[in-house]
Amino acid sequence: MSDIPSRAKIKVGLNVQIIQKQDQRSGNLTEGAVKRILTSSSFHPHGIKVELDSGKIGRVQNIIQ
Repeated sequence: MSDIPSRAKIKVGLNVQIIQKQDQRSGNLTEGAVKRILTSSSFHPHGIKVELDSGKIGRVQNIIQ
């Protein structure tokens, strides 16, 4: 994948694309707004883990402008 956003770039309410655990093999991305940031470290090689407003949990791959 391209640049994985760091935690500093991710804010609650931001629209992002995440990859859920069950989609890691297929690479299927899910879009939504960040409800909570679950990763406490500033960076994670697979993406910062977040919960979306929909309740889905995954790692942020892209920030949607």
